[in-house]
Amino acid sequence: MCARPLSQASLSSVPELPLTGGCLCGGVRFEVTEPLVSASYCHCTRCQRRTGAAASAQARIAEGSLRITAGEELVRSYEPPDGFAKEFCSACGSALWSRDPEDPEVISVRLGAFDADPGIRPAYRQFVTYAAPWEALPDDGLPRYPERHPPSA
Repeated sequence: MCARPLSQASLSSVPELPLTGGCLCGGVRFEVTEPLVSASYCHCTRCQRRTGAAASAQARIAEGSLRITAGEELVRSYEPPDGFAKEFCSACGSALWSRDPEDPEVISVRLGAFDADPGIRPAYRQFVTYAAPWEALPDDGLPRYPERHPPSA
């Protein structure tokens, strides 16, 4: 899947690399060694159930840039038959990242798993057809896609 170039609006500041992060209990620690590629909000029902929130915020990373520095044995995966694998800490349940089942190097890290500001902001909202009825989509000017974000957009 091709990622589109970042616009200036989607960057907050250029963070120092590597970016570090981990789970709630601290058992899993990771780093991302390359600049983030893109970021988005997902409003699909699966993300709502996985996070307990109206949307999931995540950042696509450069292939090969994720390194687990501690707790690799704690990382588990839920692999739905029709979507990306959801990887999480088996000790505390924290959502960490998702992987493309057809290309495991295509990874999106949950923005909340980073230790500090990752220097990127979501640039679009996808699966808005399934947006939670109990929380209105904000009028934030981001492009909205009824289903998956088209690769060419």
